[in-house]
Amino acid sequence: MVEFVRTPDERFENLPNFPYEPYYIENLKGYEDLRMCYYDEGPVESNEVFLCLHGEPTWSYLYRKMIPVFLNAGYRIVAPDYFGFGRSDKPVKDEIYTFDFHRNSLIEFIKLIKLDNLTLVCQDWGGLFGLTLPMEFPNKFKRLIIMDTILGTGDFEISQGFKIFREFVNRTPDLDAGRLISGNTPILTPEEVAAYDAPFPDIKYKAGIRKFPSLVPTSYDAPGAEISRNARDWFQKEWAGESFMAVGMADPVLGPPMMQILREMIPNCPEPMEIKDAGHFVQEWGEEIAKMALEAFKLEK
Repeated sequence: MVEFVRTPDERFENLPNFPYEPYYIENLKGYEDLRMCYYDEGPVESNEVFLCLHGEPTWSYLYRKMIPVFLNAGYRIVAPDYFGFGRSDKPVKDEIYTFDFHRNSLIEFIKLIKLDNLTLVCQDWGGLFGLTLPMEFPNKFKRLIIMDTILGTGDFEISQGFKIFREFVNRTPDLDAGRLISGNTPILTPEEVAAYDAPFPDIKYKAGIRKFPSLVPTSYDAPGAEISRNARDWFQKEWAGESFMAVGMADPVLGPPMMQILREMIPNCPEPMEIKDAGHFVQEWGEEIAKMALEAFKLEK
């Protein structure tokens, strides 16, 4: 039995610009002790599904500026909250949080919801996990929208900015998610900062946001590194889909140098859209990114 806490619903009342109804899964294969939250907007019969995967220490609220663009174009959007984040249950023990624990939960999620015709929309851990998924479902993924992320192959030097961030989190067990995000995203309102804080009432709820930075595969034999190298090899040999890349030019963690490394891993990945003022949480400039991506894919309506 996995010991967990569940954020009270009242913490999520009056979220600015996020009117979407949460859905819950309580029978995810291998995770039957836990309840996962996800958002599912737009027509179920759509032949284009945008799978939006968040990062650390965020949740699906991060996509509130991109979801309306995809909706207005007539498409379906699915956005899960990882265990430990958002409205999903939060195991309290740090050791529960592993690369495989979360990656496998996404694999089972895609199977259970029977998702197809997917465009992966990813940033931060959304890419670290998400970019390993197309090789598992080679007939399901058609496109990539990639923002400020990397594949953790463990055979290149990660940015100094990430190392500093990881050290900060390691010595800050009671991490303030809203303050961390707003420090890199000065355009946020106090109400938006509170929405990022909403899932984490106190330190008992913070094992995930505390543990995730140490899970990034930065050495060759780190958990997840081999899977990530397999994904890189798969992209090089098998990927024939489209991609769109956007980068926050003010991101010290996974900004332009890391994104250039990632771009070289993905065949025919075009030059990135550069967001001059954006930091790591580039979805806060997401309306324009979503519009440009749809235009690049010729999916605008």
